Amino acid sequence: MDFDVIDPATGEVVEKVALASVEETDAAVERARRAFPAWRAVAPGDRARLLRALADRIDAHLDELAALEVANAGHPVEQARWEAGNLRDTLHYCAGGVERLAGRQIPVAGGLDVTFHEPLGVVGVIVPWNYPMPIMGWGMAPALAAGNTVIVKPAELTPLTARRVGELALDAGLPEGVLQVLPGAGPVAGRRLVGHPDVAKIVFTGSTRVGKEIMAACAPSVKRLTLELGGKSANIVFADADLERAAAAAPAAVFDNAGQDCCARSRILVQREVHDRFLELLEPAVAAVRVGDPRDPATAMGPLISAAQRDRVASYVPDGAPVAFRGTAPDGPGFWFAPTVLAGPGADALPAWREEVFGPVVIVVPFDGEADAVRLANATPYGLSGSIWTRDVGRALRMARSVDAGNLSVNSHASVRYWTPFGGFKQSGLGRELGPDALTAFTETKNVFIATEES
Repeated sequence: MDFDVIDPATGEVVEKVALASVEETDAAVERARRAFPAWRAVAPGDRARLLRALADRIDAHLDELAALEVANAGHPVEQARWEAGNLRDTLHYCAGGVERLAGRQIPVAGGLDVTFHEPLGVVGVIVPWNYPMPIMGWGMAPALAAGNTVIVKPAELTPLTARRVGELALDAGLPEGVLQVLPGAGPVAGRRLVGHPDVAKIVFTGSTRVGKEIMAACAPSVKRLTLELGGKSANIVFADADLERAAAAAPAAVFDNAGQDCCARSRILVQREVHDRFLELLEPAVAAVRVGDPRDPATAMGPLISAAQRDRVASYVPDGAPVAFRGTAPDGPGFWFAPTVLAGPGADALPAWREEVFGPVVIVVPFDGEADAVRLANATPYGLSGSIWTRDVGRALRMARSVDAGNLSVNSHASVRYWTPFGGFKQSGLGRELGPDALTAFTETKNVFIATEES
């Protein structure tokens, strides 16, 4: 079965890509299973060198990969270059962890007790369409570094960069079967990876609905699992904040990647006494967001991924919705949607206030004091990220401890760094990716006691 990969900026077919069958998925798992013993036995320094070689290949092909992502996902070219660079940097970071994946020596009576981090085996990494390269790297890089073999299943809509990275891995010297890229449909290849008895762990990034289905499918065999799911993050602005800076930063926090970001701060909570002033400052900042040709380096926001996604986002802004103001977007071919700000009476009763829109729509709502801000921020089943804007350090710490989210920023919107942990509370996911412990998420801890006393 072939799948038409569409350029979201033009609506034109970029390429037809063959999707893997169940039988082809089984064959990929068998190749990975056979490659595992030799890969886990590669000396740590040599495994690290191979991962660095792959990172260097990605760096040498960074412009090519960025161009593929522009055509494949509609990402602005500078964003796409960052994404390829993030994949490169994550590989370098995880390569540094290979030789530091140390166990412990635990004091016990009568002998020596040590622990080992043993690789799991075959790992399936199921990648979404919103950030194909970085999210592939967040699962792939630590899994390989820890000694596992990996099968990456990219989203049907965005397979091109993953496929090219798989080719670069072979060029870099990774053995056959260690890293495979398997374009396929979720209900076919994805479901088979999840249910296959020889797949030891699944890493999934995507919707909470599908994440729950995968979690249930993993339960019978107690398959290891990392989930990074939905979000409905709050951007909390207090009256004592630098309002000009907070308003200037707010559009990028929700409109980057056309709002197709699980960390998008799609709810802006503003202390009531500065609510109107904040909106006055936000309007020109939204108007300044340049939406257009993703191949133009000056473009800040590109199209949505598909016509279906555009229609879904539009449904959250029905006729009569309290639209405070909009930005602009191109007419004509492509899946465009203008940045949209909802505010005013009834805004917090809209589905867009409660549900993950996954598009360039944000709601601005007032709050009264810290307790009210915490109540509003936590009134969601999600808990992935968020921001707090205040000059009061004590308040910043109180809020950071009170908001139920895995990744919070103060006077900033930075959510993801490959050297710090990333993951969510509540229905935003299970487990953590990235950071200094990334490799251990792809291992089992084995405890060994060696008696030293004669019996």
